[in-house]
Amino acid sequence: MFVSRIVRRAFGAAARSKSYSTSSEASDSAAAAVSAKRTLNPLEEFFEPDRSADEEKPVTYGRGWKASELRLKSWDDLHKLWYVFLKEKNMLMTQRQMLHTQNLRFPHPERIQKVRKSMCRLKHVLTERAIAEPDPRRSAEMKRMINAM
Repeated sequence: MFVSRIVRRAFGAAARSKSYSTSSEASDSAAAAVSAKRTLNPLEEFFEPDRSADEEKPVTYGRGWKASELRLKSWDDLHKLWYVFLKEKNMLMTQRQMLHTQNLRFPHPERIQKVRKSMCRLKHVLTERAIAEPDPRRSAEMKRMINAM
């Protein structure tokens, strides 16, 4: 019953918008809504974009971050980078699990290790900064935050 109510509302809204606008305007707005839905779906961030089969160029992936490179970054940049790593790790783990359930091989499994190593190096750099902090309260707060990551 609940699903039928939602479907009726969706079709009713589409019919009302079509009756008030011309067919070209309705198709343009529908196409814009579909493209907006595709880009705004947060679940799509858990999957890699599909590559077309006709692309013959092999995919190359980057290397992990070095601790020396991370030491040059600011606290805010490291904070943002941590969430980039976390998002990438979640995407790779989702892909691996999805392919595992379909009995398919996960391509380039070394990518997960690169992300994990980069995350460990980032935590190491943050721990170094927390130890070097002269204020003991702030240092303890930083260490608690790092351990919670």
